[in-house]
Amino acid sequence: MADFRSQTALRSDHLHSVPLSAAMETMPAIPRKATSPQSVTRVIRLLEALCASAAPLSLAELARALDTPKSSLAALLRGLADEGFVVANEGVWRLGPGAFGLGSALIEARRRGPTPDLVREALRRLTALSGETALFAVRDGEGETITYVDAVESTSSVRFAVPLGERRPLYATAAGRALLAAGDDPSLQRYLEKLRPEALTGDTETAKPRLLEAVMQARRAGVAQTVDQAADGVTGTAAVIRDAAGEVLGALVAAAPSSRSHDRRVQLAEMVLAEAKALSRNLGYRGPRG
Repeated sequence: MADFRSQTALRSDHLHSVPLSAAMETMPAIPRKATSPQSVTRVIRLLEALCASAAPLSLAELARALDTPKSSLAALLRGLADEGFVVANEGVWRLGPGAFGLGSALIEARRRGPTPDLVREALRRLTALSGETALFAVRDGEGETITYVDAVESTSSVRFAVPLGERRPLYATAAGRALLAAGDDPSLQRYLEKLRPEALTGDTETAKPRLLEAVMQARRAGVAQTVDQAADGVTGTAAVIRDAAGEVLGALVAAAPSSRSHDRRVQLAEMVLAEAKALSRNLGYRGPRG
């Protein structure tokens, strides 16, 4: 079972192209080269904007979306069009074959890539930032438990530790509540209908209406937090991780002694949510499509 450890570490369509000038609307002559670091960032944001949009975008729309002058984006679009990454069509822009080819290559690289390593890096970052133990938890299928599958322990002499492979109930853990919040309403309803909660500590919430409200609060906030629910003296803070397809892979957790985290709960929630978003982004997630 989870405990606090002192000193001893635990292992824890065909396109009809038109001249580029038409797509550029009306604008002055612009140098063709744009190689500054800022331009690199703008290229990435530009491609992401086109990828996220269900319809082609005009230069003006792109400029508004990126909060960038049209003249700056025009030079970048020209260069990307030369390489086939974007295509101008009747005054608007869309992704070109070069972008789709690169996307396919990236997906294949991700399939072969080190997802566990990315998770481990995120755990290390979260521990370094928070000073607390960081964990990665997954839901056991459609079951009622989570399993802790990776961890980086705090270096503090008093810290939370849990053996890898240990299971905990969804309703009493921050990770479990975050995963429930990320699911759909029918699955949540089925879970609550079957649930027979038990008090694991003197503070464990077992009333289903209040458990439902806790899950809904986690859904609104994007992060779940529990205090002394699954184990005495433990505060858990968790947010889900998603892949490029938007599928939930698991939950990133910061686990801390409640005595040390009482005045840091908001800060811990912000840290966990930020790191979970960063990891999801590294795994290809770009948010729900509008």
